[in-house]
Amino acid sequence: MTENTPRTGDHEPQQHPYGAWSGYPAPPAHRPQDPVTTPSGITVWPGGGGGGAGHGHPAGPVAVPTPPGGGHRRRRVPRSALLIAAVAAVSALVGGGTAALVTDAAEKPDAATTTTTVVGATSSKTGGVAAVAAAVSPSIVEISATSDSGQSTGSGVIITSGGEIITNNHVISGADTIKVTFSDGSKKSATVVGTDRGKDLALIKVSGASGLRPATLGDSSGVRVGDQVVAIGSPEGLTGTVTSGIVSALNRDVTVSTDESQGQQTPGGGRGQWPFEFGGGQYNGDVGSSTTTYKAIQTDASLNPGNSGGALINMKGQIIGINSAMYSSASDQSSSSAGSIGLGFSIPINTVKADLDNLRAGGSDSNA
Repeated sequence: MTENTPRTGDHEPQQHPYGAWSGYPAPPAHRPQDPVTTPSGITVWPGGGGGGAGHGHPAGPVAVPTPPGGGHRRRRVPRSALLIAAVAAVSALVGGGTAALVTDAAEKPDAATTTTTVVGATSSKTGGVAAVAAAVSPSIVEISATSDSGQSTGSGVIITSGGEIITNNHVISGADTIKVTFSDGSKKSATVVGTDRGKDLALIKVSGASGLRPATLGDSSGVRVGDQVVAIGSPEGLTGTVTSGIVSALNRDVTVSTDESQGQQTPGGGRGQWPFEFGGGQYNGDVGSSTTTYKAIQTDASLNPGNSGGALINMKGQIIGINSAMYSSASDQSSSSAGSIGLGFSIPINTVKADLDNLRAGGSDSNA
């Protein structure tokens, strides 16, 4: 460091306590106070004790005076000033980062408001009951089965574009002829491929069908109580009727008859709904001596005569159950006065998927 030579008459240079000569007054003899760190994490260096600007540590950065003659003097910046500048820079970075995080969080949409996309949805609306109904209705059919004993009306779910349809065994049991009505009003004949009375399932196939829209089969193991669901079927012969509700319980033991003579459901009269047992009671008539029991999904979506064999659907548009039974407080009355009170039962779709190979091979009449 270059120093100016003192002129004649100026005060004599003083000896620095540490042995170095300086043109400035000596620092105070007392030891400066230690730096203090505030609760916010900023280090503060105390100023000098009453000695003026040239004594002790300054309270903040000070300007370095320009020496006489306009020349530039290099002076070491006090360490306290460097530390204060560093703290300020770090604070600015931290503050800016925090602001960025807050802004980013504010701009992100709430995950709870994200709309679930419905499988097969063709409109701009990707969620809700309307979207589910629009996407799945073309895959649900009405089934009319006629035998010497009468006529049975139910519903079915298309599972292949070639015309395979899943329904309840009690809908088509004992039938001589089967007619299928599609969502567009067209009708075709169908034949039985296989039945499984032990699971109350049947597989039929439409003759000469192609290009049908199959439903998407979901996973019933992931169904939870409280999940919103949609039911589509043909109650009382009203093709394509849509109702909605929630899953109100799981693994309900439902017992239905396997007797073919119990399978007739005549809209507007007759015996009404398919008889079944639940919770130790019999509903909709006598199930008889030949029965089977399965674990059902319980729903409060309205199910009425003719919904049997139709679909219980989740909000992604996936089939999670085949509707099979409903409870009515007017079970001893005709179907014209009996109605749903919010207790319907569906065969889990995983049970259906596990039985498909068996049904395609002709099925089984065992009650196992």
